[in-house]
Amino acid sequence: MSAEGTPVDMKDVELTEVEPTEKEKEVEPIEVEQEKVVEPTKVEQENEVELTEKEQEKQPMTGGGEAANGEAASSPAAENGNGTVKVLLPEEETEAKFTGLSKEELLRVAGTPGWVRTRCALLALFWLGWLGMLAGAVIIILQAPRCRTPPAVSWWNRGPLYQIGDVQAFADNLPGVQQKVSQLAKLKLKGLVLGPVHVAPEDQPQRLDFHNISPDIGNLRQFRDLLQAVHKKNMFLVLDLTPNYHGNQPWYSNITVTTVAEELKSALMFWLKEGVDGVQLAGVEQVMTAEPSLWADIRAIVQNRSDDVDSKKVLVGVTDGGSALGVSALLGSSGVDLLLSDVLRSTAEDATERAQSVQLLVAAHTQSRLAWNLGGRSQGHLASLVGSSGVKGHQLLLFTLPGTPVFNYGDEIGLLDQETTFPTMLWDSPEADQDLNGTAKEDQVRRSSVLQVFRGLSELRAAEPALLYGDLLLLHNASSSLAYARVWDQSARFLAAFNWGSEEGVALDLSHPLLEPEGVVIMATDAGAQGPGAVVPGAAVALEAVQLGPGQALLIKVPYRG
Repeated sequence: MSAEGTPVDMKDVELTEVEPTEKEKEVEPIEVEQEKVVEPTKVEQENEVELTEKEQEKQPMTGGGEAANGEAASSPAAENGNGTVKVLLPEEETEAKFTGLSKEELLRVAGTPGWVRTRCALLALFWLGWLGMLAGAVIIILQAPRCRTPPAVSWWNRGPLYQIGDVQAFADNLPGVQQKVSQLAKLKLKGLVLGPVHVAPEDQPQRLDFHNISPDIGNLRQFRDLLQAVHKKNMFLVLDLTPNYHGNQPWYSNITVTTVAEELKSALMFWLKEGVDGVQLAGVEQVMTAEPSLWADIRAIVQNRSDDVDSKKVLVGVTDGGSALGVSALLGSSGVDLLLSDVLRSTAEDATERAQSVQLLVAAHTQSRLAWNLGGRSQGHLASLVGSSGVKGHQLLLFTLPGTPVFNYGDEIGLLDQETTFPTMLWDSPEADQDLNGTAKEDQVRRSSVLQVFRGLSELRAAEPALLYGDLLLLHNASSSLAYARVWDQSARFLAAFNWGSEEGVALDLSHPLLEPEGVVIMATDAGAQGPGAVVPGAAVALEAVQLGPGQALLIKVPYRG
């Protein structure tokens, strides 16, 4: 109605917005208590998805808290202060976890017939598999090649023997020899053969004294010190007790053999008690022929002291004989452990004869009783017998033949005789070498090269079963060339080839059913090494065509493949 009381049609009334008065603006708004919002749980917080502003634009907008269609907004989403809408997703269902069967359930299942049959079947399969593997292992063992049992060897078979026939020429006296023991040990020697050192004026049996050491050499106390030093280096000491070592007849004459042999028996007891590891005697055929019973006593004193291979005493015989048949017969009849002879030197001119002599001795005797040497007290040194260029080749021969190699002092450096078979030993040292020049320097280089070969062969022989006690397999035999192999069971094979001719090279076919077709050269002497087709250390070589230069020797390692 109007102020006059006249009714007013509301359709004709224009609605206008009334501005609040100043008093109304000063009235503070009334705080309306809002519904308490429950904080979402941790899981709900993790499941909230925050919409980007672009996605928010797609959402229907409401004004004044009202829905677009005039309906009140009733969404589970809550609006935060910056306009970002968070939507609560339903919590994912927790995945069920398998906890396994309980003890009671397992006990109930274990007794069921099906499970019993399964267990029996699995147990049967296990034992059948185990028995099958056992049977397979037995078959493999039975069919595998059997390893040969290594032969029993004494200490003197395990390395070279080194003869010091003249103490004064070697190192002045016994203390001098003791100072050289460490240097000798580096050569991988197994034993030293010392002397003779006892008092024995030339051809004067009445002045012979086995028990005393010649004053020019030393005394008993010094000998004991030397013996102790040798043993500390795991070497052995053999004492040469040849009676008349300065004279021409080792046992003087047949008339004096009986008396001298009786004196020797007591001397043997004395020196063996001092700790020497064996005795060497020259001219054994003389005493065993003249006095067989006394010779038997001498053998018994030396050889019957121990059965242990490391404490056995060795009896070494020496003969000037050079016939393989004669040496073989004497080795058998004398009963010595080793016999030094002239077999290799007497056959030096003919490689065929040398090979035949070696074969005869190897066939007639075990390797443990064979000894190989070139030179001695009366023959001289190796270099003087074969020439300086042939020293390395003959070192290879001695180290690779089946048996014990025996060398004279100085053979390891190619020492030459100088108007005597006992030249002064040469000891090279780094300090002295600096002052050498010209010919002296060349000689020193040559000695060093020979020494290196000696040491390498000595170490190789001690490490390789084929060289230590392997069988001998002859591959080639001619007037000026020789080749053989050392073979032992499943170990590597070693083939030694020699061309003794100094004029021409040779090509050898060394193939054999027991050898692989190829090998590797371990050692080659420098003589002829530069010739056409000659091989050098480290080179692979076909055994069907091995080339050797003039005067050259080779050592070839051939692998074993079963």
